Amino acid sequence: MRGQPAWELLLPAAGAPARQRGRSLQEALREAVRTGLLAAGTRLPSSRALAADLGVSRGLVTEAYEQLVAEGYLRSDRGSGTWVGGAARAAAPGVRDLAPRPPGVRVDFHPGTPDLSLFPRAAWGAAQRAVLAELPHRRLGYPDPRGLPELRAALAALLARRRGVVADPERLVVCSGVAQATTLLGLALRARGHTSVGIEDPGSPEHGRLFAASGLETVWLPLDGEGLVPGPLAASGVRAVVVTPSHQFPSGIAYGARRRAELLDWARAVDGFVLEDDYDGDFRYDRAPVGALQGLDPERVAYAGSVSKSLAPGLRLGWMLVPEALLDEVVERKRTMDLGNPVLDQAVLARFVTGGGYDRQLRRCQRAYRERRDALVTALDRHFPGTEVTGIAAGLHVIARLPPRHGPTARFLERARAAGVSVRPLEDHGTARPSDGAVRLVIGYAHLAPAEIARGVELLAEALRDSGRPDGGRQDGGRQDG
Repeated sequence: MRGQPAWELLLPAAGAPARQRGRSLQEALREAVRTGLLAAGTRLPSSRALAADLGVSRGLVTEAYEQLVAEGYLRSDRGSGTWVGGAARAAAPGVRDLAPRPPGVRVDFHPGTPDLSLFPRAAWGAAQRAVLAELPHRRLGYPDPRGLPELRAALAALLARRRGVVADPERLVVCSGVAQATTLLGLALRARGHTSVGIEDPGSPEHGRLFAASGLETVWLPLDGEGLVPGPLAASGVRAVVVTPSHQFPSGIAYGARRRAELLDWARAVDGFVLEDDYDGDFRYDRAPVGALQGLDPERVAYAGSVSKSLAPGLRLGWMLVPEALLDEVVERKRTMDLGNPVLDQAVLARFVTGGGYDRQLRRCQRAYRERRDALVTALDRHFPGTEVTGIAAGLHVIARLPPRHGPTARFLERARAAGVSVRPLEDHGTARPSDGAVRLVIGYAHLAPAEIARGVELLAEALRDSGRPDGGRQDGGRQDG
């Protein structure tokens, strides 16, 4: 007993209310074994002696011993007493938080991160209270795996109005974000005999990881200023691709009309499919957003989106409009994966959309993010004159090409880390490597206040000045390392 009698570990349990005393005694003994306070091989007092020490009935102690013997925490040898068994192992101490948070960072320009302080707590809370008051009891049962009918109807109307899609509520599946939509589509394609899928280069590495989890290989396909290049796509042998045509991630281009038509012609020719990840589709600052690709051919394009940028990624709510040929397989995969998304969350979102709260939230985010994009462009122009910001005025990030004197990229990133600034190079998002030696950065801004944005860019500039010549004294024009 590690130098102390057993009853001292169990006194709090013995003092519990009479109806709870037996269960409390069992829980206290179980926890003492789990944590190692009662080590394996320790002999416990007899039930009579322990009951007398604790001031409880012998029956309570006997019942506790018998229960923990049955569970494997204790062992009892006839005639030789009760002992702590060796089956239990102490759990690792503490509860880890695996949410991505870079340590020691003063300013984090991570792309694709929304401002969570803009989440409409009051309006969302009002919608929750209304739903809890009005939702019939029967609706708390297992839902249609596609999602609540009222949410599918609300989203179909919203997407048809805002994004120009062909939105049949019967073919809309509520998902846990675009990530699950991608996985579901990958599983459906795999079931149809697909072995590979094309992804944009540069693009999101997450697409490749999600399709790999579905058993599909991924093929990087090059982009130009209009979108996926037709020749390499046709030669790749894939019959499915994932694209971000409204605001390509990370290059920031919008697919041109001719390239959209060529992409759909390819899908029809190979009897294939396109997954349209409508990344940042609602956030265009210089004009109305270009309509979704899916509206041109809903039988070849699966359209996916979510509230991760407009509300919060932690809600894990998204949707996919599925081509008829893939619908049954996608719905069955959704059913076996999780039986559907939480009913209350779906009902709240449906009310939020139909009541106009979602449109108001989008307008609020658009105003804030446009202001922050302007602040970033201004700060780059001030501290890094000659920087070229590419891509359309949209989304939650920009591509910034710094003048070649600030290269090579590896050295620039090293100085940024030393200054406490986290920033991502374009090279992290594909296979292409620039030959001009210029530093190309993917800079997210939506989650930062304008003052934080200005401070982060200033810290980068100070780090370069403090290190001497931006190119480290080299005369080779900043050749790319490695």
